[in-house]
Amino acid sequence: MRVLVVEDEERFAAGLREGLEAEGFAVDTALNGTDGLWLACENAYDAILLDIMLPGLNGYRVCAALRKEEVWTPILMLTAKEGEWDEVEGLDTGADDYLTKPFSYAVLLARLRALLRRDVHERPSVLTAGDLRLDPAERRVSRGGTEIELTARELSLLEFLLRRRGEVVSKREILDHVWDYDFEGDPNIVEVYIRHLRNKLDRPFGRAAIETVRGSGYRLAADGG
Repeated sequence: MRVLVVEDEERFAAGLREGLEAEGFAVDTALNGTDGLWLACENAYDAILLDIMLPGLNGYRVCAALRKEEVWTPILMLTAKEGEWDEVEGLDTGADDYLTKPFSYAVLLARLRALLRRDVHERPSVLTAGDLRLDPAERRVSRGGTEIELTARELSLLEFLLRRRGEVVSKREILDHVWDYDFEGDPNIVEVYIRHLRNKLDRPFGRAAIETVRGSGYRLAADGG
């Protein structure tokens, strides 16, 4: 899933990006509040990690501006400030959760996964389509009880397709959510990874869950094929 990190400490932002990408997330970064606000308004993200003490616009103002523009992307605020009133202000300006530095990376991932399960409707913690099963927290995939090894990028693509199962998603939507904002490679990389998933999830089991919708994109059958 695609995440925006707005953090002015370059090394910390780079560490977050590297760690999240290793977990299969597509990550964009901004080093100040002004750029963070622009990116969040111009692009579709599944979650935003937002520091409070930022140059340009602080995190409270970025969060308030996003909600005023009716951008409802889940926001996890990150801050070195302690105290219940800082947390109250963050949540009252529209943040969905709040984490004080220093924090455990495992806790950050758990909070982020919890935010990603939230939508207009609550998202399940384990994603399924028929006998196809993905546990994002444990990064485990199985088909009919058989464990299947996927790369981080393949996991991210499968998660996106499962969250949109039964719907046609375009190549552009997939690039926006599974690859990051800086991606300038061949858009046909999507076809390559779709083929990888078919070779691992469908063909060995005699299935055809991942459909090509000519001229429109791809669809993962809601019943898992």
